[in-house]
Amino acid sequence: MNKILIASDIHGFAVYCTKLIKACYEEGVNTVLLLGDILDGDRETAGMLNSLSRDKTILCVRGNCDYPEDQAMLEFPVMAEYCLLFAHDRLIFAAHGHRSIPALASGSILLHGHTHAASWELSRAGYFDFCPGSVSRPRRNSQRSYMILDDDGFSWKDLEGRTYHTETFSGLQ
Repeated sequence: MNKILIASDIHGFAVYCTKLIKACYEEGVNTVLLLGDILDGDRETAGMLNSLSRDKTILCVRGNCDYPEDQAMLEFPVMAEYCLLFAHDRLIFAAHGHRSIPALASGSILLHGHTHAASWELSRAGYFDFCPGSVSRPRRNSQRSYMILDDDGFSWKDLEGRTYHTETFSGLQ
């Protein structure tokens, strides 16, 4: 499996986007999954992400603050409502989180942004609900953060690369 960096809610803050891009290289990822609210019209952030997209695969879903004008500044698609991935025989449904999601089977994984607060919980419906938090504007005593998905599972990290929570595939029951 490719190692994937997962982030959300950059909101055009170039200073934090710079730290996120640095993390992409330090983590050695080939793929970046952005969970929406990327630019807020910021051309500097667009330029940085375009450069990154020439070296890494970027998957992106549309957030409630992503508009056609933002797409026009980017060299990779950002207007998809959701993205599907599979890891360890589990469906991973990625969306921004501002719209309703389909019914997910027990054991599936929902990745979302929008709340700006890192979280990891088992939903009442039996799927796992994970949020990487916000790169730029954390809420609920959260920190600026991202997630890593690898063969072992998920790790939540601050923008300096320090792990503060993990969920392993073997532990997801």
